[in-house]
Amino acid sequence: MSNHPITPPPELVQQWASESLATQNLCNRAAQWGANRELEACCEWLEQNCDQWKLPYSLRAARRPKPPTLKEQALDELASAERLYPADWSTIRKALEALPND
Repeated sequence: MSNHPITPPPELVQQWASESLATQNLCNRAAQWGANRELEACCEWLEQNCDQWKLPYSLRAARRPKPPTLKEQALDELASAERLYPADWSTIRKALEALPND
């Protein structure tokens, strides 16, 4: 086993193997794990080497964006519909905008 800092520890590899994951799922989990380790290493470096304390949080948010909410998805689809089918969509838009963002 390699000593590279983003090589999963043997215990984690054994756990994944015992879960009988399909090859694609196993590869995806390993890639995600490695990417998360790399991101955390970058954030730690930024915390130690940059004066702007918000920078690591901004980097993390940019690299791991949250998926759009159902409201955001609906508003995006409404914007497309407004372009394709000219009509008065204002009632639907107002209703969607009034919903909470979660």
